[in-house]
Amino acid sequence: MSACAAAFCRSLPELLLCRCTTLVGVYVEYVAAVAWLAELFQEPRRRESVLGYTQTFFNLGGLMVTGAYFLAVTFAQRLPAISGGHAAWRYTLLTGLIPALPLLIVRPFLPESRIWQEKKLAGTLRRPSIAGLFSPGLRRTTLVTSFLVACSFALPYGAIQQTVQVIHDLPEVRNLTPRQAEQAVSAVQFFQEIGGIIGRLALAIVVTRIASQRRLLRTLFGTCMVAFSWLYFIGATGHLIQVEIGIVVVSLLFNGLHSFWGNFLPRVLPTHLRGTGESFAMNVGGRTIGVTAALITTQLANILPAQSAGARLAYAAGLVAASACGAGLLGSFWLPEPTNGPLPD
Repeated sequence: MSACAAAFCRSLPELLLCRCTTLVGVYVEYVAAVAWLAELFQEPRRRESVLGYTQTFFNLGGLMVTGAYFLAVTFAQRLPAISGGHAAWRYTLLTGLIPALPLLIVRPFLPESRIWQEKKLAGTLRRPSIAGLFSPGLRRTTLVTSFLVACSFALPYGAIQQTVQVIHDLPEVRNLTPRQAEQAVSAVQFFQEIGGIIGRLALAIVVTRIASQRRLLRTLFGTCMVAFSWLYFIGATGHLIQVEIGIVVVSLLFNGLHSFWGNFLPRVLPTHLRGTGESFAMNVGGRTIGVTAALITTQLANILPAQSAGARLAYAAGLVAASACGAGLLGSFWLPEPTNGPLPD
């Protein structure tokens, strides 16, 4: 309903409200789904594979949105007017109804997890609480994972999402018509989603083969630092083909990092706090603290020395991304190492 209503907004506050309520549904649902899948599959190796491969579909959704935007840009003038115009973003938001309908239909047929159901029936399932996340046994886990998730989410908000603005300043895009420029944007977003799919598939394959989760996380942050630095300090100020190649690589690495948290968090939280703890790390750490990277990037772009606005924004994105990766590498030394056995009770 929120996605549909956003297409008909007539003011910025209305659009902001509708986008916020849309994200409330999307990211609460995502966290709940990850916790549910982790509890549904008891055998550790199978559980890690299921979580890894299922999260790949996160980017298939992004691919659908990219296709919807390309079609909206190309055929907007042939579609019925919305609010007296043919703005492509309105038609794209309207397509948010498409994934919502099958979810409404299939949800009643999904089984509850056996762990949760058994505890519920036995009366031993404790009430979740935010305070429980800061009990002596979980305080370090909560604080460290929230910090590291914030570092992870700084990469898309502080860098990847700024790429759309950066490419408008490239030689191949600068002189295009508005429609052609937006089609170029769609192409970059397409490569971004392809990279994301590859990254999540790669994580699903390696997550069961690397015993140390700290080592895996450091590898992801380290390679992210190299890839993001190359793209935003070099590639994004060069040619469109460099951006398209670079966006595949950085999206691959970030989405592997995002899937890492989907696999890791259920393994360090007890049943009654699993959804609460994941939500705190992802939504407070990532989507409340991590998103401030977007503000930092745009403010840095105002003061950095460069010949063009696109170059200043690219350099700012590179600085923010490299700093976030450095902080993530440092914070990984305090990350608790989960066991390879059953989920915490």
